[in-house]
Amino acid sequence: MPISDTKVKALLESTNGDDAGHHEGLRVAKTYDVGRTHSSEYILRSGFAGGVAGCAAKSIIAPLDRVKILFQTSSPEFAKYAGARMGVWRAAHEIYSQRGLLGLFQGHSATLLRIFPYAAIKFVVYEQIRSVLISRPEQETNVRRVVSGSLAGVTSVFFTYPLELIRVRLAYETRTDQRASFVRTCKQILAEGRAASSATSGSVEGSWVRNLRGLHNFYRGFSPTVLGMLPYAGVSFWTHDTIHDIFRSKLLAPYAVSDGTASSDRHVPLTVWAQLTAGGLAGMVSQTASYPLEVVRRRMQVGGTMKEKKFASIWSTARVIWLEHGFRGFFVGLTIGYIKVIPMVSCSFFVYERMKILLGI
Repeated sequence: MPISDTKVKALLESTNGDDAGHHEGLRVAKTYDVGRTHSSEYILRSGFAGGVAGCAAKSIIAPLDRVKILFQTSSPEFAKYAGARMGVWRAAHEIYSQRGLLGLFQGHSATLLRIFPYAAIKFVVYEQIRSVLISRPEQETNVRRVVSGSLAGVTSVFFTYPLELIRVRLAYETRTDQRASFVRTCKQILAEGRAASSATSGSVEGSWVRNLRGLHNFYRGFSPTVLGMLPYAGVSFWTHDTIHDIFRSKLLAPYAVSDGTASSDRHVPLTVWAQLTAGGLAGMVSQTASYPLEVVRRRMQVGGTMKEKKFASIWSTARVIWLEHGFRGFFVGLTIGYIKVIPMVSCSFFVYERMKILLGI
């Protein structure tokens, strides 16, 4: 029986519709579950996981962190150890002999106050921005990964920087005649800003200026921090995700992925050694990329406690470092930086990924 043109047309439309539905199904299957990532439950749980990961990571390297800060800021009492053989351990031993174990953790309470919201915000913002910029596997590009990490780092720093400044000041304090105090350090930072505007102290307007400058002092060194965070956080997340891709390849998946199968599914965790390795490499690469700006930032942060008191800008601070120590001055303490950052970032990513599994996200 001959088939009418109308039936042929209907049949073709039906076939095309089935193909469209099939392709649409493939398209959906290749799209990440963005809606789940944007849910309030996911945001809260990922924030908690990030905060716990940050605290765990910072706690294991707190003694090394204090020694590194003393080296970076050219503390007069510890300058003799910077660059010396076994200088890190000798400096740590001197701190321990003077103040005991608590001396190695001086400023750590401020660190934990800062790091929980810092890490929570960083991981939450990264997950949210990543889900917007990378909603499909084909969007997994280097640029998008770096931008996601950089924006996450800058956002977290903006909201937690005052606590970071206080932490550095507490770690920089080496006087033995009085114990470092969180409250006293805050008052000192405020006083430095008010003293700078003493010329207008006789008016109501002058009082406002003094108070504003005092608050502004809590963001001393913020500019180099932001500039340093752009490569640090961006390169850190990019390296971590790139190493994940390598470990999830057919060649390494049987050894590096928990279920032994090659897949781009980020919900399937890596094995312990693979996750720690990915985090460690991320820390090493990101530390190298951002370290000069970190040195500049530390010098600006402690500027109010040093005789020069002239660390007003990034360039003037960088110039002082160059005149004092040359090119090597921008990398002083990098060795201890590696010793600190590699286990810290490794622990941070590992705890975060495991916390996500524990919390069901």
